[in-house]
Amino acid sequence: MPLTLAVHKTTSMLAGDRTELAGTELRVDIDELRRYLLEDSRLEEVDLEIAGPGDSFRAGYVFDILEPRAKEPGSGPDFPGILGPMAAAGQGTTHVLQGAAVTVLDGGQPGGEYGYVSRRGGMAKVLEMSGPASQASPYSSLHHLVLVPHAYPGIERHAVLNALRLASVKATVYLAQAALGQEPTTTRIMDLEGPAETGRQGLPRVAYIGQVHGHQHGTEADEHIVYGSNTRGMLPVLLHPNEWLDGAVVISYSWGARGLETYFHQNHPIISELYRLHQAGEITFAGAIATVSSDLREELERNSMLAAQLAKWSLGADGVIVTKYAGGAPHSDMFETARLCEELGMKTAILVSDTAPDRRAESAALMNIPGVDALVNISEGVEVSWPAPPVERVVAGNPQVAADLAALQELPAGIICGVTNNQGASRLQSIVY
Repeated sequence: MPLTLAVHKTTSMLAGDRTELAGTELRVDIDELRRYLLEDSRLEEVDLEIAGPGDSFRAGYVFDILEPRAKEPGSGPDFPGILGPMAAAGQGTTHVLQGAAVTVLDGGQPGGEYGYVSRRGGMAKVLEMSGPASQASPYSSLHHLVLVPHAYPGIERHAVLNALRLASVKATVYLAQAALGQEPTTTRIMDLEGPAETGRQGLPRVAYIGQVHGHQHGTEADEHIVYGSNTRGMLPVLLHPNEWLDGAVVISYSWGARGLETYFHQNHPIISELYRLHQAGEITFAGAIATVSSDLREELERNSMLAAQLAKWSLGADGVIVTKYAGGAPHSDMFETARLCEELGMKTAILVSDTAPDRRAESAALMNIPGVDALVNISEGVEVSWPAPPVERVVAGNPQVAADLAALQELPAGIICGVTNNQGASRLQSIVY
């Protein structure tokens, strides 16, 4: 199942009379894109801004960040089940604008919580493009087209969020289509033959199990996560790594998805590293399994068991890497999955995040399960913060959020997009001393 990524390096973004990729400069027809997005009858207006590395710019609250990508005609639909018709992602040629991003802001509910549907309040998911805090996030090095969709009054919250999702993928594809017909800077071929692949005797077979949603945060009926499904009732499923990278998976609506953006599904650090090791002949990348964290004990047990069995009996894995979806509760599902993988004879490593507020190693140890002893702690930086310098531009989903962002004196690590990343892209680590 080969996927060719035609990578077009993008070093600048600016408004222009037409949308085109001129060398490494992306020019965007803002008015044309706005008209395209306003074809969604739920949206009254869409504001668009451009921000680049080092700009004195702060934006919030972030609904999602995506890398501009578009399928070569004849290679299949873009974001099947959301934007395009149902078909397998992960094959053919996909054009990638490397160095660019589409960032969508959420205005929230007037008079209520500004950001996502959540049991918590407070700041969440801020894009910071300058100053000390920006250096901790990979997103500060990208050129962002920032979308602020405004829904008509009276549109139900779930429909507003659905409109934000549709706008995000439409803009993502629109930008990347500027690269169609152009010679890419580089190409990357992602190809696994599957469990029947021969000629790799003696190499350890390593599988990846990743949570794509956490049901403790709730799920809307019209929410799109895996091929347009909201994942409610989902059992663990084999998902070719290429599908993961090529638009089959996007993040959920939940504010609790801090540490997860679609950008790092498209550029998944663990899948990319397993591919690198596979192509270098150091391991055999056996495949990937998508699962969810559950809000019911019996679902946790069922999904953990089935994920481990798929890794063992369908992928023939000798080793497994497991990651979670945001927050603390998904650790339970992840640890149980890891325990069962170890019981089946698969060496298992898991990616955890330290949410302890008191800086004590003892508090950070969420669980102690015999056999589950290969843990990588990416930290959530709960004790890390930076000064919030005044910025020249503040863009937000509503005036109250704009005022709050402009008045910030401190930027805790947990509110900055990209500082925490549950897919392995975090620049933080926990150190015991």
